[in-house]
Amino acid sequence: MDLANDSGSPLASCTCANLRKATRAITQLYDAALEPSGLLITQLSVLGGIATLKSATMNQLADLLVMDRTTLTRNLKPLLRRGLVNIASGGDERTRYVTLTSKGEHALSKALQLWENAQARIVKELGEERWSGLMRNLSRLTEIAHQE
Repeated sequence: MDLANDSGSPLASCTCANLRKATRAITQLYDAALEPSGLLITQLSVLGGIATLKSATMNQLADLLVMDRTTLTRNLKPLLRRGLVNIASGGDERTRYVTLTSKGEHALSKALQLWENAQARIVKELGEERWSGLMRNLSRLTEIAHQE
């Protein structure tokens, strides 16, 4: 039974349930596209965030990715093991900086080529106007969720 699509279910119009369902499906699509790179879409997002910030504290990276530090740490572990990122202590022991290694830059570049194909498919299937509207709506939802 699909609760998010069952009109008799209180979850049928639940924004969170529907977003999570869509996210799981889209994650599977992107993970399949990225498979030759050895990266998952979640890992690509982390590498992309690090590349955007160049050298970032864990807090800066977590804020950019809208991710708590515990989840970020868990997502960084396989990237660290593969030598794609470097984590170094900052001025004090509580501050840790994350950077891409040259191997990480190469992996990001390779994965982005595969990502572009998946992204183009989504834009083509939705149409440019609907895709642009979706991006605006997702940005607004993120803002709403972070209002105090």
